[in-house]
Amino acid sequence: MPEPTFRYVLSPLMTCAVETERHVAGFGWDQPPRLFALVPTAQLIAAEPALAEQLGSADPDGFTAVEQDGLPTADSLEELLGQIAWPDEVAGTAIAVERVVVPPEAEQDLPADPQAALQALATHPDRTEVRLLVAVLRDGETTTALRQRAHDDDADVALGQDIAPGLVEALRATLR
Repeated sequence: MPEPTFRYVLSPLMTCAVETERHVAGFGWDQPPRLFALVPTAQLIAAEPALAEQLGSADPDGFTAVEQDGLPTADSLEELLGQIAWPDEVAGTAIAVERVVVPPEAEQDLPADPQAALQALATHPDRTEVRLLVAVLRDGETTTALRQRAHDDDADVALGQDIAPGLVEALRATLR
């Protein structure tokens, strides 16, 4: 008897997140945060018919990520997102950020000085560098794409909903 074949169908948000993460990945590593408005593709084409050719075979029932240039100056990601509010035409938002992840035990016995603690984490032998692409829609749907620098291949990007809950909540706040 042949093995069953499973096919996973991505939601329009997941498809947009994967495409956006691949776009960001095309620029390599060591990038600043990149913020995107998520707009229904059909709405975008209706408002800007000249974009139809550029969007090619994009699913009209899907979303198109529109990168936001000229982000406000901020000392932290939290401060940056605290300055963002989206108009009603924007169905959702996405952000790409790079982070260093360490095992939980690495956070024990960190120096009290914040700069020294950051240095200790950045040089920890078990650290993993990752890029997160977190996407959130006004209707509540979320997804996160995670790419590890050590496994920098499109086929190795993980998708999930509970990967970066704090970042999901921060993005949701920009939509209120």
